[in-house]
Amino acid sequence: MAMSGHVLYIPHGGGPLPVMGEPSHDAIVAYLRGVERDLGRPSAIVVVSAHWECPTPTVTSGATPPLIYDYYGFPPETYQLRYPAPGSPAVAEKAVGLLADAGLEPAVDADRGFDHGMFIPLMIMYPDAGIPVIQLSMLGSLDPARHIEMGAAIRPLLEEDVLILGSGLSFHNMNAFGPANPASGVDPDNEAFDGWLEATCTDASFSEAERTARLVGWRDAPAARYNHPREEHLLPLHVCYGAGGGPATRAFDGRVLEKKVAAYHW
Repeated sequence: MAMSGHVLYIPHGGGPLPVMGEPSHDAIVAYLRGVERDLGRPSAIVVVSAHWECPTPTVTSGATPPLIYDYYGFPPETYQLRYPAPGSPAVAEKAVGLLADAGLEPAVDADRGFDHGMFIPLMIMYPDAGIPVIQLSMLGSLDPARHIEMGAAIRPLLEEDVLILGSGLSFHNMNAFGPANPASGVDPDNEAFDGWLEATCTDASFSEAERTARLVGWRDAPAARYNHPREEHLLPLHVCYGAGGGPATRAFDGRVLEKKVAAYHW
């Protein structure tokens, strides 16, 4: 069957700042608002968020998951945000079956809610909250090859017009947001990693074995650990690549908190 769904890795911004009108998020908010126009409305969404790690791939299976306000130090109203999207026990069951078939020993969590890596971008992308959503955890091992395997395992969900959404940030060094050079606004180490990542994800001259090897060995990229002291915000991209299975297109080229970040579409 032809694939009808989409795979998208997005920058979800800093905590609730995208829905607070924080100016450095204006460009990414504008991009996220255009996703439904550009990609249409999926039958369901599987979110792989930087903010959930488990020992094994774990899937939310509740019908009405609550929200988890997993950010700190923001105004009181940001802890009253609402995004009452339904869960989907049926999609969860399919995802678990696919992960099990791939030998990945998945688990289900009927009680866990949606974290801000899910509800903040989806409030902008699909504000009516009418699309069923499940979350798939990352692995606490942070093993890049295993995350690619997870994405490949759930690829058949694309046949049912599901959107597989990786929610992270292609730059995530909390101590380095803002320009490295205030005069120019340019951060050479940020720019170098961004260029490496774009080439890795989009260059059609790479074989998929070469592309996989680059992503598995991402720590060898220019300034890798400066851009990702810990890689939880990058690895949703690895899941997306596994699901997409080929070169991506860069869907967003802009800045968040004065650092260059990207979205990729498969």
